[in-house]
Amino acid sequence: MKKSNTANTMLSSLPTSPTMSTQSLAGSKISLNSSTKSSRSSLPHASIKSNKIDHEIETILEKAKFYTSVCLGTTAILSVFTFLFLIPFVVDPAISTIIADYDPVPVTCIVIDHVYAEGIKNCTWSSCREGCTSSPNKCHQLYVNYTRIPFTDWEKNPRELASVVWDVSYTKFLINSEGCGYPPTTNCSVFARQYGYSHIGEPFPCFYSRAYPEVVIGRYSWENNLYHLILSLIIPTVLFAISIGVLSYWYCPCCDNACSRSSRVYAEKFPTKEEKLLCHSDEEDEMEY
Repeated sequence: MKKSNTANTMLSSLPTSPTMSTQSLAGSKISLNSSTKSSRSSLPHASIKSNKIDHEIETILEKAKFYTSVCLGTTAILSVFTFLFLIPFVVDPAISTIIADYDPVPVTCIVIDHVYAEGIKNCTWSSCREGCTSSPNKCHQLYVNYTRIPFTDWEKNPRELASVVWDVSYTKFLINSEGCGYPPTTNCSVFARQYGYSHIGEPFPCFYSRAYPEVVIGRYSWENNLYHLILSLIIPTVLFAISIGVLSYWYCPCCDNACSRSSRVYAEKFPTKEEKLLCHSDEEDEMEY
């Protein structure tokens, strides 16, 4: 009897298995429901974040495109004005120098007369002018004789001036092909002291024009002349072409269609109906969340 009583007490103390199984199933269902709800709620939040990131990237790209377009437009305008500025100061003198066809080998010259004049009426021409756009009030007028004997040969074998047969006599002598320039490369006082005054009658190298033999200059370099001409023509033209090409590719509908891009060019800044609906739905999901 004692054994049976102890067995009954042990059985009564153990919990029933059906109640434990129902409780565990209910807990698992609750956890699954909560996980599904959390996953569903996280999906619209992630999509909203991705849309915001895409929108920020688009705005940054639009700003970069705008500022780049402003820079390119400014570059194109400045290129035009620079080219127009270089025409009278670089392009035209370089072309006239090429047309004059100066002999690159320096010949022998001597200054035979130096006249210093003042006043616009007396300065009808000048061997040197500091500035190529204004009329000089003071001028140095140098006249030279030259022979086609190369100056290097003259230095090796000097000749008496009285026995020399000059190819051209008493012709105007200019500092360069235009007879003018700008400081610091052109200083007329230094030029006059170098060739005039006490240096009259001294042989020195000069360059004569084969197209116009009466034109004689003191400075000439074929390489520098061609170098400045090419730079003044190429640099503004290339900058202008690149700027206009990029702007046309971005904003010209004809260029856009030719390149087989989307026909919607000017409507890029305005959203379509689909984009508006998508944004509206994203806003509603965010409010619900």
